Amino acid sequence: MEATKENVQRSDTQSTERIAQDLSKRDELLLTPDEQRIKDAFQDHNWNEIKTADSWVIFKVMAEFVEGFDKLAKIGPCVSIFGSARTKPDNPYYTMTEEIAAKLVRHGYGVITGGGPGIMEAGNKGAFEQGGKSVGLNITLPFEQHSNIYIDPDKSINFDFFFVRKVMFVKYAQGFVVMPGGMGTLDELFEAITLIQTRKIARFPIVLVGRSYWQGLIDWITDVMLGQEHNINPEDMKLISIVDTPTDAVKVIDDFYSKYLLKPNF
Repeated sequence: MEATKENVQRSDTQSTERIAQDLSKRDELLLTPDEQRIKDAFQDHNWNEIKTADSWVIFKVMAEFVEGFDKLAKIGPCVSIFGSARTKPDNPYYTMTEEIAAKLVRHGYGVITGGGPGIMEAGNKGAFEQGGKSVGLNITLPFEQHSNIYIDPDKSINFDFFFVRKVMFVKYAQGFVVMPGGMGTLDELFEAITLIQTRKIARFPIVLVGRSYWQGLIDWITDVMLGQEHNINPEDMKLISIVDTPTDAVKVIDDFYSKYLLKPNF
């Protein structure tokens, strides 16, 4: 009888453990990718696992830098164009971006974009149709982003890391043209402003296109960040120009370099 009781208790314990394991597996299956990533971050990892994972990341980052430097070092003077991936071809800003890119090519510049749809596609299209250099720095994302068809085949680069991609935007551009966009566009805009403000890079022209879109942001920076809290210097506001037309956008860039008697060399 005692042996039978022990067997029953052992069986009950094993059943309880199996149920707990099954529930745990079920809960894991119900986790979203973001929740699973958070859970994984809090799991204990041994030193070998951490070192191996970090080493692979280092090599992947190095590979992206090497490819970017190798391809972009040969492109000559270019202007980076930023803006929303969600902008449709029938949007006036799409048409304006095409015209800006075309004018830049006619004035001797190539065009760099994020390589995706929307404003990026418009920028590459305008450059491509004028026979200019059309560069696309694409990023792997779960939505929105795919390469457009107007990028020169030898000037298309795919990135996994945003920070590597942003280095390429800044390092190989003689100016930024910023069209209306979302969080990514703001990230790229303020990255450039910060690097110039802190003198980590030399100054180059930054042009915001679409006064009605950008004026509210500029007013807040002027009134609150500068006027009320004094978190920036008045000179910092001179780093940005706001325009409403493609002609004025390109003129800002031309005027900036004409002061130094510099012209694009291709």
